[in-house]
Amino acid sequence: MPNPIADPLVEGVDSDITSGFVEIEGLGDGHAVTVWINRPERKNAFDSTVIGALDEAFETIDNQEGIRVVFVRGRGAAFSAGADIDWMRAASDLTEHENQEDAMAMARMLKQLHDLRPLTVALVEGPAMGGGVGLVAACDVAIATKNARFAFSEVKLGLVPATISPYVIAAIGPRRARGLFASARAFDAAFAEKIGLVDDVVADAAALEAAQARMADEIRACGPNAVAAAKSLVAHVAGQPIDEVVMAETARRIAHARVSEEGREGIAAFLDKRKPDWAE
Repeated sequence: MPNPIADPLVEGVDSDITSGFVEIEGLGDGHAVTVWINRPERKNAFDSTVIGALDEAFETIDNQEGIRVVFVRGRGAAFSAGADIDWMRAASDLTEHENQEDAMAMARMLKQLHDLRPLTVALVEGPAMGGGVGLVAACDVAIATKNARFAFSEVKLGLVPATISPYVIAAIGPRRARGLFASARAFDAAFAEKIGLVDDVVADAAALEAAQARMADEIRACGPNAVAAAKSLVAHVAGQPIDEVVMAETARRIAHARVSEEGREGIAAFLDKRKPDWAE
């Protein structure tokens, strides 16, 4: 049975809004970067400043050449505790229109992450709640330590996990989402892996670091354009009937890949028994 966990909202700390709540590690140093939510004193809770900083970080990465993999992590003992209590308190004084604009910032940030060309990997330690689970689901891959905990506790506040729902439902399916959204049930990393929210569970922080290093090394063997094209392929085909339109589109995509510069280099390298130029 999944273990119960505390409410995701962070209380009892003044909301001191400063720069540096989000950091990009490794930018310009190679093919792997890590986006850190850097608010450990508030368990990496979201507010408008953090959301804006994440959106800016993902936009910066999207405009960089040579990045193959993006890791998303939280500093300290939490991945992200969800919505900051002061931010939520302030939202209750806004009009419905103002709240919609506020929520759209979160929606745009998640879409920016979801649409990144490189492979995206959430590395989860400790609690990942509400919007934090949305970050996990918006990534292509998620790896969690055994101590990771998850929950959609919005209904306990009379709210709904709306902006994160497209990514969570895509990850775990509508039936699981209905049950977890409506019950606010907390669950552990093993259950998250069982339902498809997490791809792998590792023992501890050291094992998570090892998994990160391994994935950063493995992605070097993959063509950067092919990675982006593979992600686009899934987005196009998912949920579509297998009809002549889909068959023709998939045939068009593989034909384009075969004659592309990257495709020609990949095949030539395979036949020559050497590494392709992107793996050097």
